[in-house]
Amino acid sequence: MKKERVGFYFVLPWLIGFIIFTALPIIAAVFISLTDWNIVGTEINFVGLENYKQIFNSEEFFHSLWITVRFAILAIPLTIATSFTISILLTKNLKLTPVYRVIYYMPAIVSGVAVSIVFRWILDPNHGLINGVLKVFNITGPNWLYDEKWVLPSYLIMALWGAGGGILTYIAALKDIPRELYEAAEIDGASNLQKTFKITFPLMTPIIFYNLVMGIISAFRKFTDAYVLGGAGGQGEFYMVHLYNQAFSQYKMGYATALAWILFVIIMTLTLIVNITKKYWVHTE
Repeated sequence: MKKERVGFYFVLPWLIGFIIFTALPIIAAVFISLTDWNIVGTEINFVGLENYKQIFNSEEFFHSLWITVRFAILAIPLTIATSFTISILLTKNLKLTPVYRVIYYMPAIVSGVAVSIVFRWILDPNHGLINGVLKVFNITGPNWLYDEKWVLPSYLIMALWGAGGGILTYIAALKDIPRELYEAAEIDGASNLQKTFKITFPLMTPIIFYNLVMGIISAFRKFTDAYVLGGAGGQGEFYMVHLYNQAFSQYKMGYATALAWILFVIIMTLTLIVNITKKYWVHTE
């Protein structure tokens, strides 16, 4: 009994922190989503499910959700494929491999605001880097963020630039694949492409699954660069930007909290769906 009490005392600081910083805020968020609190005043009126009704009758909600969904559908597979390919290349024993690893992983540790400011210049239609390179080949570059049709491609370019953030998990998993499997495949006459699809890819599916889940969460929580850069015709108003504007520009904290709970349900649902399909394509043997 004494040992159990000692163990409880060791856990107590974490338990107190969990209650204060996690459990209580969650309970408060549920209550706030059922009010019309405007954040600047002390008056809080309980309105029940009225915020949720307004959300599902709002064109802005569906507009921001559709922008986010389109981005997620394209960005997640692109970043996973790019990160996976880069990781395979970085496992080769080349002279400058350590340098390349640092370069490709650097986007993961650079401030999001700083990256956004840099990409504001890179994507500038008149003096930007991309259009400057295209001009060398006598190609007129698009207006990127200033053209509704090119806002989404602009953010996809930024997503690909940051694809190196997942290379550490891929490289670690690639190094854990037994070399004997490749040697046996070479004896059987397997080509490099066959070894990739028959050995490397199946054994990497647990890591791909992990990065897929993290990619879904990250895509639906996209905020910093979208808030800084925006986009023509409201095409840069991702879900989190819409939520932020409702909370801190319109001062509709109850409405914004309801938006946050809807986002939580969306992400949780997608994660559960991916987890259900896991048994069909993830190899854990």
